[in-house]
Amino acid sequence: MRDFPGTQMTADAIDPRRELLLMLLQAGLRRVDGRRCVREALASAPEVAPVWVAAVGKAAVTMALGAHEALGTAIESTLVITRDGEGLSELTTRTDAEVYLSSHPVPDARSLAAGERLLAWVDALPPAAHPLFLISGGSSALVEVLEPPATLEDLEALTQRALAADIGIGEFNARRAALSRIKGGRLAARLRGRAARALFVSDVPHDDPRVIGSGLMGPSSSGDDHVQRTVVASVDHAVAAVAARAREAGLTVHAPPGRFADNAARLAARFAHELRLSPAQLCVWGGESTVQLPPHPGHGGRNQHLALAAARLIAGHADLLLLAAGTDGSDGVTADAGALVDAETCARIALAELDADRCLEQADSARALAASGDLIHTGPTGTNVGDLVIGLKLSGEEAQLLAQRHDARGQRVL
Repeated sequence: MRDFPGTQMTADAIDPRRELLLMLLQAGLRRVDGRRCVREALASAPEVAPVWVAAVGKAAVTMALGAHEALGTAIESTLVITRDGEGLSELTTRTDAEVYLSSHPVPDARSLAAGERLLAWVDALPPAAHPLFLISGGSSALVEVLEPPATLEDLEALTQRALAADIGIGEFNARRAALSRIKGGRLAARLRGRAARALFVSDVPHDDPRVIGSGLMGPSSSGDDHVQRTVVASVDHAVAAVAARAREAGLTVHAPPGRFADNAARLAARFAHELRLSPAQLCVWGGESTVQLPPHPGHGGRNQHLALAAARLIAGHADLLLLAAGTDGSDGVTADAGALVDAETCARIALAELDADRCLEQADSARALAASGDLIHTGPTGTNVGDLVIGLKLSGEEAQLLAQRHDARGQRVL
């Protein structure tokens, strides 16, 4: 995965603590990169030719590239269904993959066309072929075949309601699966008992294949399918990588077990409180928040909303910073991953003649955080395991001393 530019702060305003947080975010993203995780999983337990690969989700491109790097000419057919993706041109140059670009987060006619193509692909599997499914978050919207009498309008309306309401991903995916002919284990049942393998990059609580992608390639309801299922990347892996890199840099770390799942504003209060009270210099959490949108929302996403809410709470605490980002490189319908806020964020917003409280009420966090220079832009990351929140408690002087340290390999930690 390539390096990303970070926040919008001007060069003369760069704080080494911000550089540290961006470095830690990058360490987490590298650990859950779909390409690397699939390549390593298949290298340790390779498939036998001929292999047919179907990759679906936000990380479909990188996962497919990892499969090709591990299996090479053993792969006979590749179908990729995604929204966009880092490495798409490389995939099409190196392979004869069939690629469908579909819609996310709101499904449209392309999602239905991609679903029909996936069904046809499964039905066309030769008797000797070994099917390999590579599933990542985003599959719920990107591919669908509806169960009559459900219509595309029904699916769009359900998605819009869920995006506007304070609904967790597990409940949302269950509702989508109820409308589907391929979700909730129905695609696995379509294999009619033939052996298959599925690798998952998980963005759901408990990493349950029955929930990932609304159960696309989850177990069939009869329980008699022969699909070997393995989760190769999750937010827990990303959290562990952030914590490990922080310890290498000489920081004390608090990485509580479990995953967060709550309203973004409530989580901001919790994280700011824990960061202030923790004896550790760095706190890291993984999970996914939700936002209750007003009737006419502005521009932003759940991580930007969480970061802006936290900025209000850490204002005046010069030693506190907090980063919140989506691991897929996007946040809501924005192209920014999230934001990195500090004690002066709200002051910078006020200087731009904006009101942080008002922006939160209007779900217009992106406008405020763009004005403060705190948005994080990574571009597509090649993964999607939910959200990372990283809090730092470190003075500027301590950060300067940290920047002069070298790690065990003799490299500067910043």
